[in-house]
Amino acid sequence: MSTRVFEWLSAREREQIWYRWKQGEQIADISRALRRADHSVARELDYTGGIAPRARRRSKRVLSLGEREEISRGLSGGETMREIARRLGRAASSISREIARHGGGHRYRALRADTRAWSRARRPKRCLLSTHPKLRIQVAQWLARKQWSPQQISRALVRQYPHDDSMRVSHETIYRTLYVQARGALKKELIAHLRTQRPRRRPHQAEGPQGGSIRGEISISQRPAEVQDRAVPGHWEGDLLCGTNHSQIATLVERRSRFVMLVRAPDKNSVNVARALARHVRRLPQELRRSLTWDRGIEMASHERFTLATKMQVYFCDPYSPWQRGSNENTNGLLRQYFPKRTDLSVHSQAHLNMIAARLNGRPRETLGWDCPAEALKAAVALTG
Repeated sequence: MSTRVFEWLSAREREQIWYRWKQGEQIADISRALRRADHSVARELDYTGGIAPRARRRSKRVLSLGEREEISRGLSGGETMREIARRLGRAASSISREIARHGGGHRYRALRADTRAWSRARRPKRCLLSTHPKLRIQVAQWLARKQWSPQQISRALVRQYPHDDSMRVSHETIYRTLYVQARGALKKELIAHLRTQRPRRRPHQAEGPQGGSIRGEISISQRPAEVQDRAVPGHWEGDLLCGTNHSQIATLVERRSRFVMLVRAPDKNSVNVARALARHVRRLPQELRRSLTWDRGIEMASHERFTLATKMQVYFCDPYSPWQRGSNENTNGLLRQYFPKRTDLSVHSQAHLNMIAARLNGRPRETLGWDCPAEALKAAVALTG
């Protein structure tokens, strides 16, 4: 069994990791930029659950390194503590305690004293949930038994205990206590009861889209009104359904009928994805080839090539807005019945994908008045014909 070796990260690299993480970059992108292994970057993020540690600042009340150097020079020059204190504008008792704390007048060294003082100053305040058992138990119960989000819990506490101000906690505090296990209040297993179940928390307001920018992209805000109201068939939503070993399946869902097509994608190379999608889309009649709305994944960077081959304009969702392709997101959830998470999707042939798509297109859907997508698409085409 091989032993994983973790690389030592400098303070500058740690600073860059947290800056890029808060900007919304993925671990693979950060490690590539810093020329470090993925697991080394992940270990730094996992130590606090993806929540950036607060930067330490030196209080203005404490002695600075410069003042400690003045104390050291004063002691070497034979000055008394009162003379040193007067020159620094400090109380003589402060200078006396400083010298006694770090070895006395003969052994006092400014740099060593400053380093020790900085290290000893780490006295983190215990978090709210660790000092308030009743509040901690209530939060843990609502997380485990009701699967409520931290924000729902925060609001419910106000309604449940309207006259008890001690039963108050913000949702950010709950998230921090869950992900920063050093706080020792809520067990990490409770993360499994959150909706996303992420091992580490994403920044609340990450700037910039994940996966990089796409050249020549057209925003969803420029999409025609007929796409939004689902009045005309031929407008599609698409995304990649991902599995292990870098495997994926491209999913296309027609917005009006929820008709689905599954396309075997050999990899995430944008040229290969565009070619595979175009090959399937060209089999559709012209009236069903109007537009495609895609996530901001870099796998669609060759969207211009796809548009040239199919005459379908591609529109891209806003960052962190998967709900803008709601039909596709819902269908991907249904497809997990056939393609579970953490399985290799490359083992499925195109014939098998076509069979699964046909099965899904023949399933009655409540949103279609219990018609199936295949029937809804046929009726929509007949109306426009």
